[in-house]
Order: sequence, then C-alpha cells, then structure tokens
Amino acid sequence: MVNIDNVKTITVLGAGVMGREIAQVALMGGFEKVFLYSRSEETINKARKFIASGLEKLHSKNSLKEGFTPELLMERLHTVRDVSEAVKSTDFVIESVPEIMSLKQNIFKQLGELSPEHTILTTNTSTMSITQIAEHSGRPDKVVGMHFFTPIPLLRLIEIIKGEKTSDEAVDITLEVGKRLPAMKGKRFLPVIQKDRPGFIVNRLTIATNLYLSWLLDYAMDKNVPIEQLDADLGGITYLGPYAKWDYFGIDTVYNVMKYFSEVLSPEFAPGKTLNKLLKEGKLGKKTGKGLFEWVDGKLELDKSKKAGLFNYDLYMALQLNEGCRLLEEGVVRNYSDIDETMVAGMDMPGPFELGKDKYKEWVKLLEDFVERSGKQYAKPCETLKSGKFLEMEK
Repeated sequence: MVNIDNVKTITVLGAGVMGREIAQVALMGGFEKVFLYSRSEETINKARKFIASGLEKLHSKNSLKEGFTPELLMERLHTVRDVSEAVKSTDFVIESVPEIMSLKQNIFKQLGELSPEHTILTTNTSTMSITQIAEHSGRPDKVVGMHFFTPIPLLRLIEIIKGEKTSDEAVDITLEVGKRLPAMKGKRFLPVIQKDRPGFIVNRLTIATNLYLSWLLDYAMDKNVPIEQLDADLGGITYLGPYAKWDYFGIDTVYNVMKYFSEVLSPEFAPGKTLNKLLKEGKLGKKTGKGLFEWVDGKLELDKSKKAGLFNYDLYMALQLNEGCRLLEEGVVRNYSDIDETMVAGMDMPGPFELGKDKYKEWVKLLEDFVERSGKQYAKPCETLKSGKFLEMEK
C-alpha cells in the first residue's frame, strides 16, 4: 500500500498557463512545499500573482479546505529559476514545458541526474510518448504520464499514462497524488491508460478533429469569413468556440501538437497555412495579446450574434467517434464507456459514443463526404465504425 504521506514536496517545472494552475492545486492539496520553476523572472512573477489571485477568489467563496488561507498556502510556494534547486530535495515532479519532444527529453535527462532516487517523475505532455520521454531519464520505471486539463482547479480529469517500463508503484503513487489535488467540479477522475499511444484518450479524439478545424480555418480565411463568425458557429454549445480555445492554449502549442501528430499518425495533420502564418508573426493568442483574436488584459470579448454557418457539429463528433473506434481497435481501452466518461470529465462535453451510437451510419457518410471534399484520407471511417462492431463494446 502506497503511503501518500511520504510525498511532502511537489515540484512543477514550467510556470506557464498549465504549470501555474498545477502549482495552485498542489498548494490546495496540502503538500508542505511546492516548488515552481521557470527560467523567466517575468513568467515567475506572473505565476505568483495568478496563484495568489486564484486562492483569494476561492477563499472568498469558502472553497479552500478548512484551516487553509491564501497567506498560509503562498508561504508554501517557492518560485525558483534554477532546476537543481527545484528538484534536489523533491518527492514528486510534474513537468509542464512546451510540447517539444527534444525539450522534454533534455528536462528528463536533468531530472534523472539531479533529483533524489525515490522521486517520481511525471510529464504533463498532452500527446507525446511517455516511453520516449522516459528513456532519457535513466530511471524509466519512475516516469509516468500525468495529463491535466485546464482550467485545472475546475475540471476533474487527469489522465494517468504508463510508459513501457513504468512500474506499478510509480502509477500508484501518482494516483494518490492526483486524488489529493482538488477540483471544483467534484472528485478527481483518474483513468489509467495502459497503452502508450499518441494523444492518449481525450487529445487523440480532439486532435482528430483538428484535421477538420485546420482545413475549415484555411477555407474560411480564403473566403474572407470573419473568424469571430466561424468560432460563433459552436458558440451556443460552449462559451469558447474551437478557435478561441486554440488562442487560449497558445497557437504555438496547437502548432507543435499538430506537427507531432503529423510525424506519428499521418502527414495530413501538418499545421495549415493560417497556423504557420500566425506562428511566423509571433501571434500566439492569449499569451501575446493577439492570435486569431484580440485579447485585452487576458480577456476575450466574444460577439456570438453572427454565425458563419460553416461549422458542422455532427462531422466534428463523427471524427471523434471514428478516432474512438480506432482506440478500441488498438486496445488502448477495452470499452467505449471509458472513452465517453473521460471526455465528459476532461472536456465538459458529451462523449462521441453516447451521441453517435444511434446515427453512426449517417456519420460514416459525413466522413466519406469530408474525405472527398478535403482530400484528408485519415478521416476515412475505420472498420469498427463502419461495421457497427463498437456497439458490442460498451462495457
């Protein structure tokens, strides 16, 4: 039985949007010390202000644990700009640096050299191979995927992913740490993904839709359709439409993820010309104040009154259903209920099987029409979807 009380110090590497939110929930989880590392003093200062503000808001709503105050928790936060200082006495590391494989591998090489032997090393990669990251650490048995979903203080899901050499003990400790991290929407949901495949569950499904989103974005820009109208097509379902979310996460992050998928799944995932143009111009979304949209003081004013009428929600979900069926074929999960529950917990939206099981034949036709129109062969319906075999795999 894992003794979670032995994990007293948490280190978060990377103080961007995800890293600072992870550090905040680690403080809220009651760990004695939380180290937050970034090379940039400006990023560190922004992170401290963000965390302090977040804790104050939660405290005003009586949402912190009894006996916890923002002042007490901020005393436990140690911001540093030296990796060695951040990890030399830590029990548990959560890496949250940009989605660049060589960068992550270099970080894990340093972790293997600098952190104590007992330390569990986790990566918040959203898509990349845990096994390939772990092999540079010198201790792959202690490396685990720990994929969070933003806003982390709100959403329940953390995907736990085993690499090829990850030990059961490392997974068990990671699960116990995850359970300690509070979420405003309820008890943490921590599925353990046994097979290390690109994108795991949630991002494998959502990145599949990027084939459509990237193609549609370039199409709309060619036709001079205002991006606000295109994003508003889905605005009635979620507050932030798909393109506003790209800006929120960072255009560079979206670009890097799609580039990675183009290497490991299909060249058709390569970022489109609009994303390439934004990256070249340094327009990275919320973090720079401009991307596809204008951000003022970190906020986005959305006009949802006019819609482009181009976005097809059924096609969007059909792509997710098709990718979910591929996960079943690959043995990443054994039943589709797990996929749906994971999507609800991580994306706060319905899973594709619940929506598509009664109209999958219509969705197969949508996918075939999209392939013909776009030339994206990866979107062709897989056999498990076309045959309806997935219907036998609910539980």
